[in-house]
Amino acid sequence: MHIGILTGGGDAPGINACIKTIVTISAERGYRVTGIRRGWNGLLAFDASDPSSREEHIVGLDAQTVRRIDRTGGTLLHTSRIHPGNLKKKEIPPFLRNSPELMGSGLRHSGNFDLTDHVLGTIDTLGLDVLIVIGGDDTIGYAEHLSRKGVKVIAVPKTMDNDVYGTDYCVGFGTAVTRSVQYIHQLRTSSGSHERITIVELFGRSTGETCLISSYLAGVDRALIPEVPFDPETLADYLIEDKAANPSRYAMLTISEGARMVGSKMIEYCGRRYDGDGDETASIGQLTRETISMLTGQDVICQPLGYLMRSGIPDALDLMVGFNFAQLAVELIAGQRFGVMVALQKGVYTAVPLEEVSSSTKQVDISELYDLRYYRPKMRSVMGKPMFLY
Repeated sequence: MHIGILTGGGDAPGINACIKTIVTISAERGYRVTGIRRGWNGLLAFDASDPSSREEHIVGLDAQTVRRIDRTGGTLLHTSRIHPGNLKKKEIPPFLRNSPELMGSGLRHSGNFDLTDHVLGTIDTLGLDVLIVIGGDDTIGYAEHLSRKGVKVIAVPKTMDNDVYGTDYCVGFGTAVTRSVQYIHQLRTSSGSHERITIVELFGRSTGETCLISSYLAGVDRALIPEVPFDPETLADYLIEDKAANPSRYAMLTISEGARMVGSKMIEYCGRRYDGDGDETASIGQLTRETISMLTGQDVICQPLGYLMRSGIPDALDLMVGFNFAQLAVELIAGQRFGVMVALQKGVYTAVPLEEVSSSTKQVDISELYDLRYYRPKMRSVMGKPMFLY
């Protein structure tokens, strides 16, 4: 059995733990493991006619290679956000860019290119029997596409946002929440010293789970998530009340990077539009800071945590889930079960068909976990809920 592993999308603590366990358990079973560098780009940019291409994009993995990698964050294999089924021309490797047969057959109606045939050829050339794909929605979405083409695929969910449908937990989520809670508490010292309103911007483009759970555990005053557009005037009133009620005279607000104001409030107060896609020069956190400062006349700061949430060593939870997802992936290979994603559902390890993963999106359960009126976490009952409340 020859297994290929790749990691796509953003890096996350716990990926290396997953890679190490796949390699070590596979070695015990007599399986061979090959790493593909830089996600899907490694399969796309591999040129079978160029001997140096193998060294650039492919790496053999054994127990000695991965012996210590679980002690570090990030990914040994590096990563990229390349999607071979939807490429801009500038993303196509130079040796393929002028290939008329590939360019002709790969042109999509959108004007982009689908070079899946080349990826399938690379998998065949490398002699890979099965592909383990560690990534988020986009990476796993393309894995499903390859599965429909006949490739034996197993996916491992990884994302700080914890937004992959079909699993309660994704590798990287625990560390992101742990880091967020730590930094929110650290920021309290400066906020209290200067009697400020502090906005902490967290990951979460389409769902606010990371922000919501971090806010719940850190005990912040208000939390803004993508699922619930917020009214800045109402928010400003709440923050003034929160600051006045605090003996240290400060208030703490967390905001997901994909949060948005109701209606045209952003244009009204900031003179610009923000749709959560990152097209604006300022983030939603910075724009909200401007707005709240204007409405209240208060000293307001915004601190994006950004890559601090995904940097450094994984916490114990991400190590455990990374190890166990890897164990389950190899078990599935041994059982000849493919086209699935390993998952956690209500605290139990399981596997979910890839078509089910892409069939829906994951959102915060507002009715159970959020106070729409007061913009804050509200756990109405935890009886019967899984550990992560999802």
